[in-house]
Amino acid sequence: MAEKRRDPVVVIGLGRFGSSLALELTRRGTEVLAIDRRPKVVQALAGQITHIATADATDAEALRQLGVPDFYRAVVGIGNDLESSILTASILVELGIEDIWAKAVSRQHGRILSRIGVHHVVTPEHDMGERVAHLVSGRLLDYMEVDENFALVKTRPPKDFVGRPLGETNLRRKYGVTVVAVKSPEEEFTYATADTELTYDDVIIVAGKPEDVERFADLP
Repeated sequence: MAEKRRDPVVVIGLGRFGSSLALELTRRGTEVLAIDRRPKVVQALAGQITHIATADATDAEALRQLGVPDFYRAVVGIGNDLESSILTASILVELGIEDIWAKAVSRQHGRILSRIGVHHVVTPEHDMGERVAHLVSGRLLDYMEVDENFALVKTRPPKDFVGRPLGETNLRRKYGVTVVAVKSPEEEFTYATADTELTYDDVIIVAGKPEDVERFADLP
């Protein structure tokens, strides 16, 4: 599995999402083949990404000529042109790409991509909007929904849990959450234990169901 993660990646569509992804993968040492139909976009990114080409990704033969069928993983970053997004994804499925990711701009778009065989659908705008809503509406410093029923949040300790060992607070029984890490001022995050005592200045990482971690974070 580790070798698969290092495999070269095809990124198709170099808008803000696709170009950021391709550049970050390149920075991390992953070999990238980036494809876009717009020559100006390709020219602007030339030299910054491992391999880059101008091509129409809705043309299966063009993708074959670029060697796309030899790749294990591909990402469709096309968003606003739904027809091109769906057609490109369907071609990747037909070419036998084993791990296909695609950006969706709506839930309906995402459902269509899933139905045609895309393995992973991402909705950057929706996900970011949801995350910011959690931060704006409460005392959370950061929020990440790992799964539909599991989230991690970064917050400050409620006052009733300051100054006594976590093992004596019955957090999991009372609130259904677990403090998994703590960061004291001027220090790095460390794993929390039953003996950990929190202070008002600490930052903590709390895990649990989304509604439970938010309820805990809203405690005074």
